[in-house]
Amino acid sequence: MARWDIFCSVVDNYGDIGVTWRLARQLAAEQGHAVRLWVDDLASFVRLCPEASVEAECQHLQGVEVRRWVEPFLVVEPAQVVIEAFACQLPPAYVAAMAASGTRRLWLNLEYLSAEDWVAGCHGLPSPQLGGLQKFFFFPGFVDGTGGLLREADLLARRRALQADTQAQQAFLQSLGVTRETGARLISLFAYENVGLTGWLDSLAAGAQPTQLLVPQGKILADLQVWLGDAQLAPGDQRRCGNLQIHVLPFLAQDDYDRLLWSCDLNAVRGEDSFIRAQWAGRPLLWHIYPQEEGAHWDKLEAFLDLYGAELSSAVAAAHAAWWRAWNAGEGMEQAWPALLQAWPVLQQHAERWCDSQAARPDLATALEQFYLNWLSYAA
Repeated sequence: MARWDIFCSVVDNYGDIGVTWRLARQLAAEQGHAVRLWVDDLASFVRLCPEASVEAECQHLQGVEVRRWVEPFLVVEPAQVVIEAFACQLPPAYVAAMAASGTRRLWLNLEYLSAEDWVAGCHGLPSPQLGGLQKFFFFPGFVDGTGGLLREADLLARRRALQADTQAQQAFLQSLGVTRETGARLISLFAYENVGLTGWLDSLAAGAQPTQLLVPQGKILADLQVWLGDAQLAPGDQRRCGNLQIHVLPFLAQDDYDRLLWSCDLNAVRGEDSFIRAQWAGRPLLWHIYPQEEGAHWDKLEAFLDLYGAELSSAVAAAHAAWWRAWNAGEGMEQAWPALLQAWPVLQQHAERWCDSQAARPDLATALEQFYLNWLSYAA
């Protein structure tokens, strides 16, 4: 067992803390490490972990010590493994303590997820730091030579058990105030603001198959309100427009959000954490990538589309890519959605195959553990 410190500076509300909280729990539960998670925004953390306190300086939750990250930083002994998540800057006092300790410590920069070709070449590279320290870049990824994806050991077994149990799915949905209609398509929607929502909702409302749209509280609600003409939507609200039934859900804790993904036929997700979890659901997904300056996010989007669509026919891959591009461009969903439905059975099968292919690779926590063990062996 080793001591691990994970530092998370919350940038995009839930993606950064979502990934680090899952990782911290898995390192503690499955690898047996003593993990401290340093968080600078406990309010966001409490949304994902309702039993947490927004006021506590230190709290122990699900095997993890969660600490408030404030400046001036507390005087603490640095851990044996230190992770700065998503290029956040470690507290200068903490870095100074690492340099002054005289003990070698593994310092990792856990990077954002990307399917771009250059990732495998940069994964694991060292970066010399002041004070004789060394930091390594650790890249999650979808291919050999990267750090893999976050996946708990029993995740797929739990997912498949729920998906095989219709009564359990119904009970979960009813706990959210949702009763599945006979023959209806279930779609979960968690996205950034998107003016392209209007075209998609128009298509769903006019579609031949009934659709139930399950929308947890989030940024997309503002666009939904505009389309409905409602000033304010709240959890528990339901609206029907044509063949579209809309259910507004509360913001869900992580385990409940997983169950929502598993219970739906299609999941529209955003950022990084929900993007990864939707892939483990084994269902078709629609990704709203986090927009970056100068359109840098489009390279990431296209890289993933190329990888995800590599085993699809050219026609199906083109329809799938056009749908994702329309969603991220905020226009054209009214044309892209009907075209996508023509390939729906193929995409359903492909989602499960993609999940299985990724599950055959080491998960992120296991890859981090192996990197640490290799580092220890090299140091010896």
